[in-house]
Amino acid sequence: MIIIPKVEWQLMSECVLVNYIFRWNEDKALALGYGSLYNHSYTPNVGYFTNIENQSIDFYVMKDIREGKELMVNYIGDPEDQSPLWFEVIE
Repeated sequence: MIIIPKVEWQLMSECVLVNYIFRWNEDKALALGYGSLYNHSYTPNVGYFTNIENQSIDFYVMKDIREGKELMVNYIGDPEDQSPLWFEVIE
């Protein structure tokens, strides 16, 4: 995890990393490892929550995933949220 304080976020808002950022209370966070590699789906098979106390983003399986299937999260954070994103979603 790299936590980006709100006061520094404006400096990074035009950087390519903006596409890999998670909400972290009033700040933002960049997940390291696999956390920034999951693609978006409006029907995700993986959910996540920000664990402020442990300074981690915790990913969890929401349903059975067959071997070879891609792990997908809803970028909005709420697995039920169907709000438009900054790119065209192809399911």
